[in-house]
Amino acid sequence: MSRKSASPPAVGRMSRRRFVAAAGAALVVGPSARAKPEGGQPVSFKKALIFGDLPGTLSIEDRFKMVRDVGFEGVESSPVEPAEAERMRAAAEKAGVAIHSVLYGGWHAPLSSADPEVVEKGIKGMEAALRSAKAQGADGVLLVPGVVNAGTRYAHAYERSQKALKRLAPLAAELKVSVLVEEVWNNFLLSPLEFARYLDEVKSPWVQAYFDVGNVVAFAWPEDWIRTLGKRIKKVHLKDYKGGPGLGGNGRFVHLGEGSIDWPGVRRALDEIGYNGWVTTELGGGDEAWWKDLAARIDRLLAPV
Repeated sequence: MSRKSASPPAVGRMSRRRFVAAAGAALVVGPSARAKPEGGQPVSFKKALIFGDLPGTLSIEDRFKMVRDVGFEGVESSPVEPAEAERMRAAAEKAGVAIHSVLYGGWHAPLSSADPEVVEKGIKGMEAALRSAKAQGADGVLLVPGVVNAGTRYAHAYERSQKALKRLAPLAAELKVSVLVEEVWNNFLLSPLEFARYLDEVKSPWVQAYFDVGNVVAFAWPEDWIRTLGKRIKKVHLKDYKGGPGLGGNGRFVHLGEGSIDWPGVRRALDEIGYNGWVTTELGGGDEAWWKDLAARIDRLLAPV
């Protein structure tokens, strides 16, 4: 997730704020399908896009149909009211598309705030997002747990956000919808070792990681983060970044496959940790030809190695 005031420049219309819905299953066909592991069953990644990146001029039903037609199996949505959640779920099921997660974010009400009212607002917002995800058929909600800045010490962000996550864990377990913390450009959780420890200290299998491949490239290597976070990774975001450790903000986000990421290395790392879940693009959008090209890029970049 990288579409906030403190975030790096986005590609195209990269606006994760434009949430709206869809989640579930369906196996990928084509090159991104994995080889059969020894003694196991064939597994594959499942390709998804952000529902709000589709043309708003289309009806919800036609947008879900477009998802399927351009080669994707699922979408990420936003928290919506119960009636809208029902419509979203029905439209997704009719199109044979899954709503696999909900993007709550958290920058607008960080759980790291020193203001108890702001934290409470963030917790209530996450509770509503978890219930909306359940209604839509999703099994996870993305959360940015806080921000470190001149007014918020790192230690305080760590302690306050963890306390809030521990409060959210019982509801996540009840609904069977995971709270998924993502690493972003928020001056927080700056190493994979710390991120892993942060999650482990919450002591809940329902609080895990949403790993963004592109968000660490300015200062680290995504394949290293993947190996360190391991089984804690429950979902993956895909975008690309031109630059690398040492360039920091002097780099830029670019179209998938046109940056500095070692995609075969990413694929090997995902294989090593046994990841076979959703990979969701965060690149804005275009016409049907643009989306079909993006689906093909994913298949090519994440092909078995």
